[in-house]
Amino acid sequence: MDFKQYSNAHDFAVKAEPILAEREDVYSLFLGVLQAIKAGRYDNPLMATIEEDGEVLALVQMTPPHPLNLIIVDESRLEANMDVVIKNLLALGTEVRSVVSLKPWAYCFAEKWEAETGKTRQLLMDQGLYRLNEVNEALDPSPGSWRLAEERDCPLIEKWFTLFEEDTGLPISPALDVKKRVALFIAEREVFLWEYHGKVVSMMKKARPTKHGVTVSFVFTPKEERKRGYARTMVATCSIELLKSYDFCVLYTDLLNPTSNKIYQEIGFKRIADSVQLGFEK
Repeated sequence: MDFKQYSNAHDFAVKAEPILAEREDVYSLFLGVLQAIKAGRYDNPLMATIEEDGEVLALVQMTPPHPLNLIIVDESRLEANMDVVIKNLLALGTEVRSVVSLKPWAYCFAEKWEAETGKTRQLLMDQGLYRLNEVNEALDPSPGSWRLAEERDCPLIEKWFTLFEEDTGLPISPALDVKKRVALFIAEREVFLWEYHGKVVSMMKKARPTKHGVTVSFVFTPKEERKRGYARTMVATCSIELLKSYDFCVLYTDLLNPTSNKIYQEIGFKRIADSVQLGFEK
């Protein structure tokens, strides 16, 4: 089994994309990040395959400081694949702050990484992956309307970005990084806002478009506006817009939050996989 590292995203894509296309919804995170790497939106990405006799057995991807993402093609050799991944990551001196993948793969990696490095794993996010093909338009809508975010909305979105990280238990991003990221979101016309009586009360973002699908992410309503149905109506309405251009939408939910999972199922999202993000501490 050979660990083959790639410096050219397009060469890596030749190997990875046929595999990713077979489960475009389940592998949407990996595929969407790969598209962003090809577009030059990440510096120094890690891209690698594990191969044997020309056959791809696993895919490895990381855009520091974001999580390591793993796809195991041959699950019958899960342990062997992870041993090869870890051996080579250690040889490269790669810092792995966290891993995100389907649950069996993430936990297998984390247990072995913990044993090799002494870094203790911790649960950052227990995630359900959902797919939407058609919106349930029988839902009772909340009042208001949607619009795309503009430059004038940047201060509010920057504030909500940090509050979103606090709510979800994610590491808090530096203010300058948040400012740059939000500016890019606006430039790419990725943020949808829900307004009621001229006040922005909820938001969501589209992310990681692939050939047939797009991800719904960063769904946030401030505490003072919650329990009024704004997020559900916004996601439903804006997903209808997204489905005009894509065959399906996907999103990740926090499985420890039964309310959000219930809301997304009411909209029409169906659970297709379980994922987990695990962090590492000494």
